[in-house]
Amino acid sequence: MNIAYWIAAGLLALFYLYGGGVKLVRSREQLLPMMAWVDSTPMPVVRAIGLIEVLGAIGLVLPPLTGVAPWLAPAAALGFVVLQIAATRVHLRRGDRRIALNLTLLLAAAVTCLPAMTWV
Repeated sequence: MNIAYWIAAGLLALFYLYGGGVKLVRSREQLLPMMAWVDSTPMPVVRAIGLIEVLGAIGLVLPPLTGVAPWLAPAAALGFVVLQIAATRVHLRRGDRRIALNLTLLLAAAVTCLPAMTWV
């Protein structure tokens, strides 16, 4: 189970580090081709989502590695579940039915919650 956690958490962390980092540093015009929802979202909100994603990615990996505050790993994974539920709702509300990535990330984060709970 430990190997499964590290595979899922590692992939999620890489995805969210990249996605969050992009939201933190790129302009609205640079984000629009990848994320159509940013056209109707204030940039401070986009930046806040990016920061949450980066911090969550760190929270998936660093606490289990160091043994310090291991409860942060399942909290980060649960946060990503909530984030993807909200993201799916945004896509569906905008009429965008391409939610396969959101559902995949939601499932991966949910699966990551389970082994991380054993560290609490």
